[in-house]
Amino acid sequence: MTLVSVVIPNYNYARTLPLCLGALRAQTYRPIEVLVVDDHSTDDSVAVAEAHGARVLSTPSNGGAAVARNVGAAAAAGELICFLDSDVALRPDAIANAVELLRADPALGAVCGTYTDTPLIRDSRVEEYRCLHQHFWFAESEGPIHAMNTAICVLRARVFAEVGPFNAALRDIEDHDYGLRITRRWRVWSTSRVSGDHDHDDSLRLILRKVFRRTRDGVPLFIRRRGLPGGFATGPRAAGAVLALGGVLAIAAPVAAGPWWLALPAALLAASYACDRALYRWVRRRRGVAFWLYFTGVQLVVNLAVALGAAYGLAKWLLSRRFRRAYDEVGAPIGVQPG
Repeated sequence: MTLVSVVIPNYNYARTLPLCLGALRAQTYRPIEVLVVDDHSTDDSVAVAEAHGARVLSTPSNGGAAVARNVGAAAAAGELICFLDSDVALRPDAIANAVELLRADPALGAVCGTYTDTPLIRDSRVEEYRCLHQHFWFAESEGPIHAMNTAICVLRARVFAEVGPFNAALRDIEDHDYGLRITRRWRVWSTSRVSGDHDHDDSLRLILRKVFRRTRDGVPLFIRRRGLPGGFATGPRAAGAVLALGGVLAIAAPVAAGPWWLALPAALLAASYACDRALYRWVRRRRGVAFWLYFTGVQLVVNLAVALGAAYGLAKWLLSRRFRRAYDEVGAPIGVQPG
């Protein structure tokens, strides 16, 4: 049987590590080696990982998930490497299904998993919003993709060696960069057959900060895609974010020019909603009208953060040479830093 090395980057996830590692013990596939790469946690993550039988490695310093994955991949003995975030608990057949897919198609470089519609730990209403949104987002994109979900990903070790390590300079968007690089050479498949429960962000502040930062830093990679299609169904979603920002800004129109101009922000916001109408309909059917209204309001705020992040990222790309230099060598090895 093919050995699968599971590489788990971790920073201060002692709360979810027992669930992550327990789910690995319950996998129907064997053999598996488990490598937890601790990125200088300040909680008791190392003790938790060791108590659950994992081999624990450490990064040279706190460098982010890209550095931790590179350290783990360098130590992995398996023919297949499974990158798994420490806040994800895989379904029991996840690794077995990924191995089956890779065995069946030699041209397939990697299999990416998806999140279920159930939070790993249910902490807040906004976490339920995030869980449903990301579950639907992945479900839309099943099949061949030009992206990577490195939170759940199984790939051939020789493919990782060929494509190279994660870019440590792109701390928040190293998965976007890796998806761009790997899909120039190999096919990547996204499937719900490889799925897990994820401990999503449980506060709106965390969600907004993350989507703003990832969108801002992802703009240069979007510019550099050079004709490749988008990642996970990004076209209509990007348009929805831009229209949402336009609708909010256009609220000033009736104040300046009279009440008839109320039609402008209303039309823009309606168009933004229409870009993701399948998502909203699905949420309403699944959770009812009350949660649908809550979900719609939160999604509007998140869309604004996406649009503002994109605008800021484009401005930085055009005006900051230092910002552009971080992307001059896409896929640069560990240790490369901007500036």
